[in-house]
Amino acid sequence: MRPRRDTRMKAHPRRVLVIRLGALGDFVQSFPAFAAIRAHHCEAEITLLTTAPFRELAEASPWFDRVEIDARPRLTDLAGMKRLRAQLRGYDLVYDLQTSSRSSWYYRVARKPAWSGIAKGASLPHANPWRDEMHTRMRQRDQLCMAGIGTVPDADLTWLTAGGPVLDAPYALLVPGAAPHRPAKRWPAVQFGKLASRLAGRGIRPVVVGAKGDAELAAVIRANCPEALDLTGRTSLLDLGGLCARAALAVGNDTGPMHMAAAMGCRCVVLFSAESDPALTAPLGLAAGQVDVIRVHDMATLCVDRVVSILG
Repeated sequence: MRPRRDTRMKAHPRRVLVIRLGALGDFVQSFPAFAAIRAHHCEAEITLLTTAPFRELAEASPWFDRVEIDARPRLTDLAGMKRLRAQLRGYDLVYDLQTSSRSSWYYRVARKPAWSGIAKGASLPHANPWRDEMHTRMRQRDQLCMAGIGTVPDADLTWLTAGGPVLDAPYALLVPGAAPHRPAKRWPAVQFGKLASRLAGRGIRPVVVGAKGDAELAAVIRANCPEALDLTGRTSLLDLGGLCARAALAVGNDTGPMHMAAAMGCRCVVLFSAESDPALTAPLGLAAGQVDVIRVHDMATLCVDRVVSILG
């Protein structure tokens, strides 16, 4: 009979793997968890397994010694699966912050090391039966607490503040995009254009940020407010961090850049439709009153006056 593999965590793990794939908002919401893991395992070599869009951001951060990219191979991709096995094996401890069905499956691929997550058989399970009803930040804090990391404060993001173009102040970031497959999360671009005109009238320059695919939305905004600056598709995530840190305000849909703005301490107004629940996913700021959430059933019913009234 083969001896059972010992999956108990070593007292001082030398090699630690963190798994966080996800979208930008999910990745940003894991900053405090990343920092807490680094502080708790200050002598360990820590590797992050993530996806390609976050490589530059992760490598610039102070939390990881190495960054590996998950190509998410299919089971039939033999070469890809071989690479994935090599990426997952050889660690003393794994923190699965993705906690998806796929990342939980990685537990078996990794040969069942000490594992914090929800994989069946994990030695450090996040066993809270209410985990799916918790905000992302609170859920990860609870998961790390159960794994022995009792303190998960806000992360120090001073390393992110210098990026991006330095614009004349004051300026406001407008984030009109959202996941392309979820158009109901988007406030109409023409409404963003009207808001941009109102901001420009107050002496605040509107600056539109987002992915390259958001350029059409930016064009609609500029048609309503020629003073607006279009930076869609022109900023890296490191650039975005600096722009957010220096902005007077950010207004946008429930999408990744708004999480970055909140994390950088920017005053935020985040627009939610019935497509998502702010109790579970809303950006969290660094101080009371920094982030306001407006939730409506249908974005088409949200008027500019209501958004402006929040700004004071």
